[in-house]
Amino acid sequence: MASADNFHSQLVGWSKIILPLCGLAILSTLFLFARSSGDTGEIPFAEIESLAREQKITAPQFSGVAKDGSIIAVGATSAQPKSGNLTALTASNLTLNVDAADGSQLRVTATEGEIDSDAKIARLNGLARLETSNGYTMETNGLVADLDAGTVTVDGALEVRAPFGAITAGRVTFQTDAGDLGQQMRFTDGVRLVYTPIDDSAKDTTE
Repeated sequence: MASADNFHSQLVGWSKIILPLCGLAILSTLFLFARSSGDTGEIPFAEIESLAREQKITAPQFSGVAKDGSIIAVGATSAQPKSGNLTALTASNLTLNVDAADGSQLRVTATEGEIDSDAKIARLNGLARLETSNGYTMETNGLVADLDAGTVTVDGALEVRAPFGAITAGRVTFQTDAGDLGQQMRFTDGVRLVYTPIDDSAKDTTE
């Protein structure tokens, strides 16, 4: 009886030593497999640094109401702070929509540009295309939009295709008149108008 109790005591004593050692062996094996199989899902540290440094915004949208009552909306495919200045953004594939209070509309697209939120100015660079709801279209190499006043100014030689012909000028400004005239286009700096008369011969003269 005494020998049985002695054997039982020895078994319990060895178990207290062997079982913890087995547990440590199993845990170390698990960590080994986890480390070898998890390497493929890690993001390189250089890529994390690049993402934090770029601070790129995807598909930003800005909108507001100008002093003349026009609703202005500016969008882009992407934008990022300019030289660390959070109030100035450089953007690509910009769109500018101006909906005047009288119902007329101006649509502008450009390959790139800048938006200054403090000055409330948008500069569209590269090739820019303008279209108005009353049939005027033009292309230019850049323009400036005053988001507070609701005006769009194009500097540099441009040709405008109008419903009645074509206009060439060195500068054009889109603005809303303070009265009841609605949105106006002001051409300056060497304006030339080429009028294309409407062909009346195609009209039906049958009574």
